[in-house]
Amino acid sequence: MKKFYIYLFIAFLAVTVGCTGNKKQQDGQSAELSKATDSLSIVQPKYAKGFHVEYPGNGIRLVEVKDPQKGKGMTYRFALVNRGATDEIPDGYTKIEVPVRSVVLMTMLQLSNFTVLDATQVVKGITGTKNLFDKQIKARVKAGDIVKIGMEGNFDPELVMAAKPDVIFISPFKRGGYDAIKETGVTLVPHLGFKELDPLGQAEWIKFVALFVGREREANTVFQEIADRYEALKEKVAKANGKRPTVFSGEMHGGNWHAVGGKNYLAQIFRDAGADYVIQDDNTGGEPIDFEAMYVKAAQADYWRILNSFPGDFSYEALAKSEPRNKLFKAYNDRHVIYCNMKRQPYYEISPVCPDKVLADFVAIFHPELMPKDYKPTFYHLLKQ
Repeated sequence: MKKFYIYLFIAFLAVTVGCTGNKKQQDGQSAELSKATDSLSIVQPKYAKGFHVEYPGNGIRLVEVKDPQKGKGMTYRFALVNRGATDEIPDGYTKIEVPVRSVVLMTMLQLSNFTVLDATQVVKGITGTKNLFDKQIKARVKAGDIVKIGMEGNFDPELVMAAKPDVIFISPFKRGGYDAIKETGVTLVPHLGFKELDPLGQAEWIKFVALFVGREREANTVFQEIADRYEALKEKVAKANGKRPTVFSGEMHGGNWHAVGGKNYLAQIFRDAGADYVIQDDNTGGEPIDFEAMYVKAAQADYWRILNSFPGDFSYEALAKSEPRNKLFKAYNDRHVIYCNMKRQPYYEISPVCPDKVLADFVAIFHPELMPKDYKPTFYHLLKQ
Protein backbone atom coordinates (compact mmCIF):
# COMPACT_ATOMS: atom_id res chain seq x y z
CA MET A 1 0.00 0.00 0.00
CA LYS A 2 2.83 2.33 0.87
CA LYS A 3 4.42 1.69 -2.53
CA PHE A 4 1.06 2.40 -4.19
CA TYR A 5 0.88 5.89 -2.65
CA ILE A 6 4.47 6.56 -3.64
CA TYR A 7 3.72 5.60 -7.25
CA LEU A 8 0.53 7.70 -7.14
CA PHE A 9 2.44 10.72 -5.83
CA ILE A 10 5.10 10.35 -8.53
CA ALA A 11 2.42 10.14 -11.23
CA PHE A 12 0.74 13.25 -9.82
CA LEU A 13 4.03 15.13 -9.96
CA ALA A 14 4.61 14.02 -13.52
CA VAL A 15 1.19 15.22 -14.62
CA THR A 16 1.56 18.49 -12.71
CA VAL A 17 5.01 19.21 -14.11
CA GLY A 18 3.84 18.25 -17.58
CA CYS A 19 0.86 20.60 -17.39
CA THR A 20 2.99 23.39 -15.95
CA GLY A 21 5.56 22.88 -18.67
CA ASN A 22 2.88 22.98 -21.35
CA LYS A 23 1.38 26.09 -19.82
CA LYS A 24 4.75 27.80 -19.76
CA GLN A 25 5.30 26.79 -23.36
CA GLN A 26 1.85 28.08 -24.32
CA ASP A 27 2.42 31.32 -22.41
CA GLY A 28 5.76 31.70 -24.16
CA GLN A 29 4.14 31.14 -27.54
CA SER A 30 1.40 33.66 -26.70
CA ALA A 31 3.99 36.17 -25.58
CA GLU A 32 5.95 35.68 -28.80
CA LEU A 33 2.77 36.03 -30.84
CA SER A 34 1.80 39.16 -28.91
CA LYS A 35 5.30 40.53 -29.33
CA ALA A 36 5.24 39.88 -33.07
CA THR A 37 1.83 41.52 -33.39
CA ASP A 38 2.77 44.52 -31.26
CA SER A 39 5.95 45.05 -33.24
CA LEU A 40 3.81 46.53 -35.99
CA SER A 41 2.93 49.32 -33.57
CA ILE A 42 6.42 49.93 -32.22
CA VAL A 43 7.68 53.40 -33.16
CA GLN A 44 11.41 53.81 -33.62
CA PRO A 45 12.57 56.79 -35.70
CA LYS A 46 15.23 56.05 -38.30
CA TYR A 47 15.81 59.50 -39.81
CA ALA A 48 14.40 61.89 -37.21
CA LYS A 49 16.86 63.04 -34.55
CA GLY A 50 14.47 64.99 -32.34
CA PHE A 51 12.50 62.27 -30.57
CA HIS A 52 13.11 58.84 -29.06
CA VAL A 53 10.71 56.22 -27.68
CA GLU A 54 11.19 53.46 -25.10
CA TYR A 55 8.74 50.72 -24.11
CA PRO A 56 9.25 49.67 -20.47
CA GLY A 57 6.06 47.55 -20.40
CA ASN A 58 2.45 47.81 -19.21
CA GLY A 59 1.57 49.74 -22.35
CA ILE A 60 3.64 52.76 -21.26
CA ARG A 61 5.58 54.67 -23.91
CA LEU A 62 8.39 56.92 -22.68
CA VAL A 63 8.97 59.71 -25.18
CA GLU A 64 11.92 62.10 -25.12
CA VAL A 65 12.02 65.23 -27.27
CA LYS A 66 15.01 67.46 -27.94
CA ASP A 67 16.39 69.88 -30.53
CA PRO A 68 17.46 67.72 -33.52
CA GLN A 69 20.29 70.14 -34.30
CA LYS A 70 21.95 69.96 -30.89
CA GLY A 71 23.57 66.99 -29.22
CA LYS A 72 22.98 68.57 -25.83
CA GLY A 73 20.29 70.86 -24.53
CA MET A 74 16.81 70.80 -23.08
CA THR A 75 15.11 67.39 -23.13
CA TYR A 76 11.34 67.10 -22.69
CA ARG A 77 10.06 63.80 -21.27
CA PHE A 78 6.55 62.39 -21.52
CA ALA A 79 5.05 59.12 -20.31
CA LEU A 80 2.17 58.12 -22.56
CA VAL A 81 -0.24 55.74 -20.82
CA ASN A 82 -3.44 54.12 -21.98
CA ARG A 83 -6.48 56.13 -21.00
CA GLY A 84 -7.64 55.19 -17.51
CA ALA A 85 -4.45 53.31 -16.62
CA THR A 86 -3.06 53.80 -13.09
CA ASP A 87 0.48 52.52 -13.62
CA GLU A 88 3.31 54.40 -11.96
CA ILE A 89 5.55 56.39 -14.29
CA PRO A 90 9.25 57.23 -13.84
CA ASP A 91 10.28 60.44 -12.12
CA GLY A 92 10.91 63.36 -14.44
CA TYR A 93 8.20 62.41 -16.95
CA THR A 94 4.92 64.21 -17.59
CA LYS A 95 2.01 61.79 -17.77
CA ILE A 96 -0.34 62.01 -20.77
CA GLU A 97 -3.31 59.72 -21.31
CA VAL A 98 -3.64 58.50 -24.89
CA PRO A 99 -5.21 58.51 -27.32
CA VAL A 100 -5.77 62.22 -26.83
CA ARG A 101 -9.30 63.50 -27.46
CA SER A 102 -8.54 67.09 -28.39
CA VAL A 103 -5.43 69.09 -29.34
CA VAL A 104 -4.39 72.61 -30.28
CA LEU A 105 -1.83 73.01 -33.07
CA MET A 106 0.56 75.87 -33.79
CA THR A 107 1.87 75.16 -37.29
CA MET A 108 0.88 73.79 -40.68
CA LEU A 109 3.63 71.20 -40.33
CA GLN A 110 1.87 69.82 -37.26
CA LEU A 111 -1.46 69.84 -39.08
CA SER A 112 0.08 67.91 -41.98
CA ASN A 113 0.93 65.07 -39.57
CA PHE A 114 -2.66 64.81 -38.36
CA THR A 115 -3.97 65.03 -41.92
CA VAL A 116 -1.86 62.19 -43.29
CA LEU A 117 -2.90 60.01 -40.32
CA ASP A 118 -6.58 60.83 -40.85
CA ALA A 119 -6.71 62.13 -37.28
CA THR A 120 -7.85 65.73 -37.76
CA GLN A 121 -11.03 65.01 -35.81
CA VAL A 122 -9.11 65.62 -32.57
CA VAL A 123 -7.84 69.03 -33.76
CA LYS A 124 -9.84 71.65 -31.85
CA GLY A 125 -7.64 74.72 -32.19
CA ILE A 126 -5.23 76.22 -34.74
CA THR A 127 -3.40 79.52 -35.04
CA GLY A 128 -5.04 80.62 -38.30
CA THR A 129 -6.31 79.65 -41.73
CA LYS A 130 -3.91 81.58 -43.97
CA ASN A 131 -2.87 79.39 -46.91
CA LEU A 132 -5.14 76.60 -45.60
CA PHE A 133 -6.74 74.52 -48.34
CA ASP A 134 -8.41 71.68 -46.42
CA LYS A 135 -12.15 72.30 -46.95
CA GLN A 136 -13.22 70.19 -43.97
CA ILE A 137 -10.91 72.02 -41.59
CA LYS A 138 -12.07 75.41 -42.90
CA ALA A 139 -15.71 74.33 -42.53
CA ARG A 140 -15.10 73.24 -38.94
CA VAL A 141 -13.45 76.58 -38.18
CA LYS A 142 -16.44 78.39 -39.64
CA ALA A 143 -18.82 76.20 -37.62
CA GLY A 144 -16.86 76.86 -34.41
CA ASP A 145 -15.73 73.25 -33.95
CA ILE A 146 -12.13 74.46 -34.35
CA VAL A 147 -11.14 77.77 -32.77
CA LYS A 148 -8.47 80.19 -34.01
CA ILE A 149 -6.31 80.99 -30.98
CA GLY A 150 -4.22 83.79 -32.52
CA MET A 151 -0.67 83.78 -33.80
CA GLU A 152 2.53 82.79 -32.00
CA GLY A 153 3.53 85.54 -29.64
CA ASN A 154 -0.05 86.80 -29.37
CA PHE A 155 -2.20 83.90 -28.17
CA ASP A 156 -5.62 84.30 -26.60
CA PRO A 157 -5.69 82.05 -23.49
CA GLU A 158 -9.50 82.17 -23.34
CA LEU A 159 -9.78 80.80 -26.85
CA VAL A 160 -7.19 78.14 -26.02
CA MET A 161 -9.31 77.00 -23.07
CA ALA A 162 -12.44 77.10 -25.24
CA ALA A 163 -10.87 74.34 -27.34
CA LYS A 164 -10.61 72.15 -24.18
CA PRO A 165 -7.36 70.54 -25.34
CA ASP A 166 -5.72 67.53 -23.70
CA VAL A 167 -2.39 68.78 -25.05
CA ILE A 168 -1.06 71.73 -27.04
CA PHE A 169 1.64 71.05 -29.62
CA ILE A 170 4.10 73.94 -29.68
CA SER A 171 7.19 75.07 -31.59
CA PRO A 172 9.34 76.34 -28.71
CA PHE A 173 12.27 77.57 -30.81
CA LYS A 174 10.20 79.77 -33.10
CA ARG A 175 8.53 83.03 -32.09
CA GLY A 176 7.26 81.59 -28.83
CA GLY A 177 4.93 83.61 -26.60
CA TYR A 178 3.89 80.55 -24.61
CA ASP A 179 3.92 82.12 -21.15
CA ALA A 180 0.25 83.02 -21.45
CA ILE A 181 -0.89 79.52 -22.34
CA LYS A 182 1.37 77.89 -19.74
CA GLU A 183 -0.96 79.36 -17.14
CA THR A 184 -3.86 77.35 -18.55
CA GLY A 185 -2.34 74.21 -17.05
CA VAL A 186 -2.64 72.30 -20.33
CA THR A 187 0.36 70.10 -21.14
CA LEU A 188 2.59 71.67 -23.80
CA VAL A 189 4.24 69.16 -26.14
CA PRO A 190 7.13 70.41 -28.33
CA HIS A 191 6.90 69.34 -31.97
CA LEU A 192 10.34 69.93 -33.44
CA GLY A 193 9.92 68.47 -36.89
CA PHE A 194 10.76 71.84 -38.41
CA LYS A 195 14.25 71.57 -36.93
CA GLU A 196 15.11 68.33 -38.73
CA LEU A 197 17.82 68.63 -41.38
CA ASP A 198 16.86 65.48 -43.28
CA PRO A 199 13.68 65.72 -45.40
CA LEU A 200 12.70 62.21 -44.32
CA GLY A 201 13.53 63.13 -40.73
CA GLN A 202 10.99 65.92 -40.89
CA ALA A 203 8.35 63.63 -42.40
CA GLU A 204 9.04 60.96 -39.78
CA TRP A 205 7.42 63.12 -37.12
CA ILE A 206 4.13 61.58 -38.23
CA LYS A 207 5.26 58.68 -36.01
CA PHE A 208 5.59 61.10 -33.10
CA VAL A 209 2.04 62.38 -33.55
CA ALA A 210 0.83 58.80 -34.04
CA LEU A 211 1.90 57.99 -30.47
CA PHE A 212 -0.60 60.54 -29.17
CA VAL A 213 -3.54 59.57 -31.38
CA GLY A 214 -3.12 55.78 -31.38
CA ARG A 215 -2.17 55.49 -35.06
CA GLU A 216 1.27 53.92 -34.78
CA ARG A 217 0.58 51.12 -37.25
CA GLU A 218 -0.74 53.55 -39.85
CA ALA A 219 2.22 55.90 -39.32
CA ASN A 220 4.77 53.12 -39.75
CA THR A 221 3.12 51.98 -42.98
CA VAL A 222 2.61 55.45 -44.44
CA PHE A 223 6.10 56.63 -43.59
CA GLN A 224 7.77 53.52 -44.96
CA GLU A 225 6.04 54.09 -48.30
CA ILE A 226 7.23 57.73 -48.32
CA ALA A 227 10.80 56.71 -47.46
CA ASP A 228 10.88 53.93 -50.05
CA ARG A 229 9.79 56.29 -52.83
CA TYR A 230 12.24 58.98 -51.75
CA GLU A 231 15.21 56.64 -51.41
CA ALA A 232 14.47 54.90 -54.73
CA LEU A 233 14.40 58.19 -56.64
CA LYS A 234 17.44 59.51 -54.79
CA GLU A 235 19.37 56.37 -55.75
CA LYS A 236 18.23 56.67 -59.37
CA VAL A 237 19.57 60.22 -59.50
CA ALA A 238 22.84 59.21 -57.85
CA LYS A 239 23.46 56.55 -60.50
CA ALA A 240 22.85 58.96 -63.38
CA ASN A 241 25.91 60.46 -65.06
CA GLY A 242 24.36 63.76 -66.09
CA LYS A 243 25.62 67.23 -65.22
CA ARG A 244 24.74 68.60 -61.79
CA PRO A 245 23.19 72.04 -62.27
CA THR A 246 23.49 74.78 -59.66
CA VAL A 247 20.51 76.34 -57.91
CA PHE A 248 19.79 79.21 -55.54
CA SER A 249 16.68 80.17 -53.60
CA GLY A 250 14.69 83.09 -52.19
CA GLU A 251 13.91 86.71 -53.00
CA MET A 252 14.60 90.21 -51.79
CA HIS A 253 12.31 91.33 -48.95
CA GLY A 254 12.79 94.40 -46.79
CA GLY A 255 16.21 95.17 -48.18
CA ASN A 256 17.63 91.68 -47.65
CA TRP A 257 17.70 88.38 -49.49
CA HIS A 258 16.37 85.60 -47.30
CA ALA A 259 17.97 82.30 -48.30
CA VAL A 260 18.10 78.97 -46.48
CA GLY A 261 21.46 77.81 -45.19
CA GLY A 262 23.63 75.08 -46.64
CA LYS A 263 22.49 72.54 -44.06
CA ASN A 264 18.78 73.27 -44.39
CA TYR A 265 16.53 70.36 -45.33
CA LEU A 266 15.69 72.14 -48.61
CA ALA A 267 19.38 72.27 -49.51
CA GLN A 268 19.48 68.53 -48.88
CA ILE A 269 16.54 67.95 -51.24
CA PHE A 270 18.40 69.93 -53.92
CA ARG A 271 21.42 67.67 -53.48
CA ASP A 272 19.31 64.51 -53.52
CA ALA A 273 17.65 65.78 -56.72
CA GLY A 274 21.04 66.02 -58.40
CA ALA A 275 21.76 69.74 -58.07
CA ASP A 276 24.30 71.79 -56.12
CA TYR A 277 22.99 74.54 -53.86
CA VAL A 278 25.10 77.71 -54.17
CA ILE A 279 25.24 78.29 -50.41
CA GLN A 280 27.43 75.69 -48.74
CA ASP A 281 27.77 77.05 -45.22
CA ASP A 282 26.80 75.36 -41.95
CA ASN A 283 23.67 77.45 -41.38
CA THR A 284 20.32 75.72 -41.18
CA GLY A 285 17.67 78.43 -41.22
CA GLY A 286 17.07 81.47 -43.35
CA GLU A 287 19.96 83.92 -43.38
CA PRO A 288 19.53 87.56 -44.49
CA ILE A 289 22.00 88.43 -47.24
CA ASP A 290 22.32 91.70 -49.13
CA PHE A 291 21.73 91.65 -52.88
CA GLU A 292 25.37 92.12 -53.82
CA ALA A 293 26.50 89.16 -51.70
CA MET A 294 23.77 86.97 -53.16
CA TYR A 295 24.63 88.03 -56.67
CA VAL A 296 28.25 86.98 -56.18
CA LYS A 297 27.04 83.51 -55.18
CA ALA A 298 24.23 83.04 -57.68
CA ALA A 299 24.83 85.21 -60.76
CA GLN A 300 25.69 82.20 -62.93
CA ALA A 301 23.50 79.61 -61.20
CA ASP A 302 21.43 77.46 -63.57
CA TYR A 303 18.17 77.55 -61.61
CA TRP A 304 16.36 79.85 -59.18
CA ARG A 305 13.76 78.47 -56.75
CA ILE A 306 11.00 80.81 -55.52
CA LEU A 307 8.18 80.10 -53.08
CA ASN A 308 5.74 82.93 -52.34
CA SER A 309 2.09 83.91 -52.02
CA PHE A 310 1.72 86.17 -55.05
CA PRO A 311 -1.82 87.49 -55.60
CA GLY A 312 -2.54 86.51 -59.17
CA ASP A 313 -0.30 85.10 -61.88
CA PHE A 314 3.35 85.36 -60.97
CA SER A 315 5.62 86.05 -63.93
CA TYR A 316 9.11 87.12 -64.96
CA GLU A 317 7.70 90.60 -65.38
CA ALA A 318 6.45 90.56 -61.76
CA LEU A 319 9.82 89.26 -60.60
CA ALA A 320 11.65 92.10 -62.36
CA LYS A 321 9.15 94.65 -61.08
CA SER A 322 9.75 93.56 -57.47
CA GLU A 323 13.50 94.09 -57.91
CA PRO A 324 14.89 95.34 -61.27
CA ARG A 325 18.30 93.80 -60.55
CA ASN A 326 16.71 90.34 -60.73
CA LYS A 327 17.21 90.58 -64.49
CA LEU A 328 20.95 90.24 -63.94
CA PHE A 329 20.75 86.57 -62.94
CA LYS A 330 21.48 83.93 -65.56
CA ALA A 331 18.55 81.82 -64.32
CA TYR A 332 16.21 84.73 -64.97
CA ASN A 333 17.41 85.22 -68.53
CA ASP A 334 17.40 81.48 -69.25
CA ARG A 335 13.81 81.27 -67.96
CA HIS A 336 14.88 78.76 -65.33
CA VAL A 337 12.87 80.01 -62.37
CA ILE A 338 11.36 77.14 -60.35
CA TYR A 339 8.13 78.38 -58.81
CA CYS A 340 5.41 77.46 -56.30
CA ASN A 341 2.56 79.79 -55.32
CA MET A 342 1.28 79.04 -51.83
CA LYS A 343 -2.03 80.70 -52.67
CA ARG A 344 -2.65 77.96 -55.22
CA GLN A 345 -0.78 75.00 -53.76
CA PRO A 346 -1.14 73.61 -50.21
CA TYR A 347 2.63 73.69 -49.80
CA TYR A 348 3.12 73.94 -46.04
CA GLU A 349 -0.11 72.07 -45.46
CA ILE A 350 1.09 68.81 -47.02
CA SER A 351 4.69 69.08 -48.29
CA PRO A 352 6.24 68.22 -44.88
CA VAL A 353 4.76 64.72 -45.15
CA CYS A 354 5.52 64.16 -48.83
CA PRO A 355 9.19 65.04 -49.40
CA ASP A 356 9.17 62.33 -52.06
CA LYS A 357 6.86 64.51 -54.17
CA VAL A 358 8.97 67.62 -53.62
CA LEU A 359 12.03 65.61 -54.65
CA ALA A 360 10.24 64.33 -57.76
CA ASP A 361 9.31 67.89 -58.79
CA PHE A 362 12.95 68.98 -58.62
CA VAL A 363 14.25 65.88 -60.40
CA ALA A 364 11.74 66.48 -63.20
CA ILE A 365 13.28 69.96 -63.65
CA PHE A 366 16.97 69.24 -63.06
CA HIS A 367 17.02 65.84 -64.82
CA PRO A 368 13.83 65.44 -66.88
CA GLU A 369 15.27 62.39 -68.64
CA LEU A 370 14.92 60.45 -65.36
CA MET A 371 11.19 61.08 -65.02
CA PRO A 372 8.17 59.94 -67.07
CA LYS A 373 7.39 62.22 -70.00
CA ASP A 374 3.84 62.73 -68.72
CA TYR A 375 5.00 63.64 -65.19
CA LYS A 376 2.74 66.21 -63.53
CA PRO A 377 4.30 68.29 -60.74
CA THR A 378 2.71 68.50 -57.31
CA PHE A 379 4.23 71.78 -56.09
CA TYR A 380 7.00 73.20 -58.28
CA HIS A 381 7.12 73.94 -61.99
CA LEU A 382 9.26 76.04 -64.30
CA LEU A 383 7.85 79.54 -64.61
CA LYS A 384 7.02 79.98 -68.31
CA GLN A 385 5.98 83.60 -68.78
